[in-house]
Amino acid sequence: MRRHVGRVAAALTAVVLAAAGCTGDGGDSGDSGEDGLTVGVLLPSRAVPRWEQSDRPMIEKRVKELCAECTVMYANAENDAASQRQQMTSMITKGASVLILDVVDPRALRSSVREAHREGVPVIAYDRLAEGPISGFVSFDGNQVGRLQAAALLRGMGPRADGGGVVMMNGDPSSPNAAWYERGAKSVLKDRVRILKSYDTLGWRAENAHDHMSAAVSALGPQRIDGVLAANDSIAAGVIAALKSARVSPLPPVTGQDADLPAVRRIVKGEQYMTVYKPFRRETDAAAAMAVALARGNDVDALVATTVDSPTTRDVPAVLLDPTAVTRDTIGRTLVRDGVYTVDQICIPELRRACDRIGLTR
Repeated sequence: MRRHVGRVAAALTAVVLAAAGCTGDGGDSGDSGEDGLTVGVLLPSRAVPRWEQSDRPMIEKRVKELCAECTVMYANAENDAASQRQQMTSMITKGASVLILDVVDPRALRSSVREAHREGVPVIAYDRLAEGPISGFVSFDGNQVGRLQAAALLRGMGPRADGGGVVMMNGDPSSPNAAWYERGAKSVLKDRVRILKSYDTLGWRAENAHDHMSAAVSALGPQRIDGVLAANDSIAAGVIAALKSARVSPLPPVTGQDADLPAVRRIVKGEQYMTVYKPFRRETDAAAAMAVALARGNDVDALVATTVDSPTTRDVPAVLLDPTAVTRDTIGRTLVRDGVYTVDQICIPELRRACDRIGLTR
């Protein structure tokens, strides 16, 4: 990775203003007008709530703000690489000017990225680093995500952080982010704890994490599990459900990521120890600005602060954002302050007393 310092904030406004002059037919059907520009948005699944609840509406809204007459095409791959290939081909055929791609499987979609490149359609890798000739990358620093999870887990484990036993519930191995998070976490956990079991969670699905955690409890016994490094909140949900089914009490600290509302409520209840908050608006805004600039035929140098190397492409212009750890004590000054959730959304009636205890009040 190579960093170019000091260019992003000052240049962003200029590039956004330049990009805002695009025109199009204004529809959502996916077909561009005669002289219009079309931004294709391809997200990977519905298993993780953020894609449909946060990323999709925020990207669409920001593209429209930057380019009132632009068309936005949208597709969700339902975690199926073959479907995503078809969706990409369809968008290219329908005249997409640029694609924002959150790739299901980087290797499986490499040929589709090359197809887009041959047709002159730039591809922005969103949240996960795609392979092939991509024109940009927008994500949160995955290494830092893993480090935040591991550091919080050690704090939650208390005296057992030195030599205690940890189960690692990693993400889907087809996602490059899963390995990124794992490397970051292990860089903090090494020489501190014993990793007793490590699992890959296909599809990031809660039910798969539940099965793995049940197997870990059966193999190890509950008393040996001092903490669980869960890669995201869906995985954490499955882990916690399995621990509760096995009547493990007290629950060991369990990490998460994405600040899903059910996870925030679990943190208030004391069932989940932490989550990683990634201010999605910063990510969606950066992707939208990059997409509109590329659709207009401009470069994105002024929008980025670093470059990354993928397995196939060197020096990809990139925006890597900083995530934030969230625990019970910091929900108010992070998620509530930023308007992600209101206190009323978090503190449903059965959680009111727990919210009061941690000072989370209206």
